[in-house]
Amino acid sequence: MADRSLRGIRLGAQSLQSEDGVVFHERAQFTYTCTACRRDTTLTFAADAEVPDTWECRTCGAEAVLRVGDTTVTVDHSDDKAPRTHWDMLLERRTIPELEELLEERLAYIRARRGAGEDVTTEKISA
Repeated sequence: MADRSLRGIRLGAQSLQSEDGVVFHERAQFTYTCTACRRDTTLTFAADAEVPDTWECRTCGAEAVLRVGDTTVTVDHSDDKAPRTHWDMLLERRTIPELEELLEERLAYIRARRGAGEDVTTEKISA
């Protein structure tokens, strides 16, 4: 039994596959410059991949812009849509006069409960 043990190998630490006959895909490196902290980040992409114009900076999280030679690529943000807020979504469902009416109803209800001496924080508000 001692003759068949696997001595001298670290199982799981090294691959038993060789790189014989493996053809690596062509790669290209691209540099991105952060607009906030001015740091450069070099990323490796496949040579035929479509490279994005912007990348998130690893240091500060701001937008880093692709640098070609000594110049950076100009990014057009005119087509970017502003994110919808809760207020925007609320205005899609209700008008301002409807919201004012609901607010007055809720305030009257809360004022009536306060006047009765009940705790407002324990109630469930249904709207």
